Amino acid sequence: MTEPNRLYGEVIETEVLSPHMLRVVLGGAGLDAFEPIGDTDQYVNCFFLPEGAPYCVPFTDDAVRDLPRDQRPFARRITVRAWDPQTRRLHLDFVVHGEVGYAGRWALHARPGDRLQLRGPAGGYHPEDDADSYLLVGDASALPAIAAAAEAVPEGRPVVIVAEVPSAADEIPLESPGELTVRWVHTVDDGDAVRLLADAVAALPRPEGVVSAFVHGEAESVRAVRRVLLSERIVTGDRLSCSPYWRLGHDDEAWRSVKAAWVREVAAETLPAPVRTERTSA
Repeated sequence: MTEPNRLYGEVIETEVLSPHMLRVVLGGAGLDAFEPIGDTDQYVNCFFLPEGAPYCVPFTDDAVRDLPRDQRPFARRITVRAWDPQTRRLHLDFVVHGEVGYAGRWALHARPGDRLQLRGPAGGYHPEDDADSYLLVGDASALPAIAAAAEAVPEGRPVVIVAEVPSAADEIPLESPGELTVRWVHTVDDGDAVRLLADAVAALPRPEGVVSAFVHGEAESVRAVRRVLLSERIVTGDRLSCSPYWRLGHDDEAWRSVKAAWVREVAAETLPAPVRTERTSA
């Protein structure tokens, strides 16, 4: 029997969702022990083999532990877009940029029968049932989790998505049982890039009641959105799931080495008091 922490799936099919998003559907006996945890941001740690690796999937930790670094698998966290308990198929959506990156490159070349080893899942967010409305914010890397969260909100409640993608061609269909509003913003290459999502969030009508917010994506963009939400008291800290998936200018290994310190720095920030405008009578 496959160990729960050492699963693998066989590629069943792939689907192009947009110029920069590709879905890979995995199945097979290697997923027999997979158990979803219910979080809409649940992810699996996937292990991508370097070219010419002297082993194949499935492999044991002992088989790769003492190999040179360039021969060991490269781990990347990939969000679970969906799990079908009937067919026991796992849907993973990958951001792809041609031959750049281990995960995207693997997905781009994946063919039926290829295998991918993984561990998990893990996660930490699910739309809270007692919230009055929901705000889901992020870039393309967060779209799978955003889409899953939108589908899990209670019927009829307002849910607003603010999503950054490279261009209009990358806007994908999003659905929800809630009253869904989607605001797309398109990536720019100048110094205002980290403010795109924050400015879009700041421009939204102020929601009433208790807001459950999910903000994930590029590190500095996430920080800017967090500042808007907390300083303007749009959402309270205990209702905010806020995490950086990646950081501009850092590869995955470099980002992992500094991520914990960055998270502590952001958590310690002193935010300005909300801006209040005086109302005057005519």
